[in-house]
Amino acid sequence: MNYDLIVLGSGPGGYVAAIRASQLGMKVAVVEKAELGGVCLNWGCIPTKALLKSANVFEYLTHAKDYGVSIDTEPKADFTAMVKRSREVAAGMSKGIQFLFKKNKIDVLSGSGKVLPGKKIEVKSEDGKSKEYSAEHIIIATGARSRELPDLKQDGKKIIGYRKAMVLDKQPESMVVVGSGAIGSEFAYFYNAIGTKVTLVEFMPNIVPVEDEDISKQLERSFKKAGMKVMTKSTVEEVDTKGKKCKVKIKTPKGEEIVETDIVLSAVGITANIEGIGLKETGIKVEKDKIKVDEFYRTNVDGYYAIGDVVSGQALAHVASAEGIACVEKIAGHNPEPINYNNIPGCTYCSPEVASVGYTEKAAKEAGYELKVGKFPFSASGKASAAGSKDGFVKVIFDAKYGELLGVHMIGANVTEMIAEAVVARKLETTGQEIIKAVHPHPTMSEAMMEAAAAAYGEVIHL
Repeated sequence: MNYDLIVLGSGPGGYVAAIRASQLGMKVAVVEKAELGGVCLNWGCIPTKALLKSANVFEYLTHAKDYGVSIDTEPKADFTAMVKRSREVAAGMSKGIQFLFKKNKIDVLSGSGKVLPGKKIEVKSEDGKSKEYSAEHIIIATGARSRELPDLKQDGKKIIGYRKAMVLDKQPESMVVVGSGAIGSEFAYFYNAIGTKVTLVEFMPNIVPVEDEDISKQLERSFKKAGMKVMTKSTVEEVDTKGKKCKVKIKTPKGEEIVETDIVLSAVGITANIEGIGLKETGIKVEKDKIKVDEFYRTNVDGYYAIGDVVSGQALAHVASAEGIACVEKIAGHNPEPINYNNIPGCTYCSPEVASVGYTEKAAKEAGYELKVGKFPFSASGKASAAGSKDGFVKVIFDAKYGELLGVHMIGANVTEMIAEAVVARKLETTGQEIIKAVHPHPTMSEAMMEAAAAAYGEVIHL
């Protein structure tokens, strides 16, 4: 059967591209070998947020007295029930994609896909039968999987990746989390919050190393305050899994340390799914384990495109979705703007949450800017005090010469819901004075954005 567009993969890049293409009048099919929605909906963004919400609720209950609420019995974390709820949320979202595909008249080709020369794609079903389809345009959106280090091979039992961490049979008493990016920090927070003894190991000098240094240091303080052990400038050299517990040999600045633990969670990044999908046979170029594309995601072979985690750029769901939309709009003859990768928000949903966009202070200085920097702590926020969420702050970075908003960095309760203001402000080339004069509602956490901008210009009121 001939299509205008076939998308290989139904994650947040693939399914969004397919829906937008259908809206633009194309006849569309999507190839998927597992659940619709890809890793994000089924094994990443959505189910992890469900687990994190369970941890939040548990923390609220354990601190109920702080809010004037008495609970007769001590709250307990039901790990099995938390996992069950998480899987139900994921299943519901996947069914939502089925509905959207039906609504937009998108065909689902179930099976493993492989691109072929001549604008064709082979789909092999579970029973081993293969069928070829053709399309004027083919988008590769096969996503990524958990990366494995040579000295940290996952066995799915004692050394696990993020997928297994979401569906363990029982809550471990102890866990070593290797890697403190978004995935590592979120799982470290979740397990620590429900009572697992967590050790977080990071090779770099600071946890969440892509974030502004002030944010990293604040999150480390918060994690330690919550009882987590944090080891930076450290590497896992060996894991002995022969006994009942794992013996983890960790090289630290102070020497070698052995940590005994039930589970080791490897959260050291991801690897693009580019093997066995026909790239070599089709002649599609790969560079540094990523498919090489131009600003509108065209590969070197006419009619073939790639988006999401298989191309260079931030490996984030919202990035993949934006790339998918830009790609199909260009295919349809529209004139979309290329994506500005320096205005992509990043969010980490631990507690306190972390959210940022644009330059860090260090990167802005290295780029040659003279800076005006403002910070506003949530300890000075009336809403944060009322909510019992005073940890954290908002930090804003402006170009001193023109007032351009270069970067915004937040840590605190619900800041992942606040960062969009900064993204829009930067998109519209807003200046510091415009943010200060934009009236923010009181009392809100979002006032901290205005106050931080005012602090940069020596006009802060509540600090």
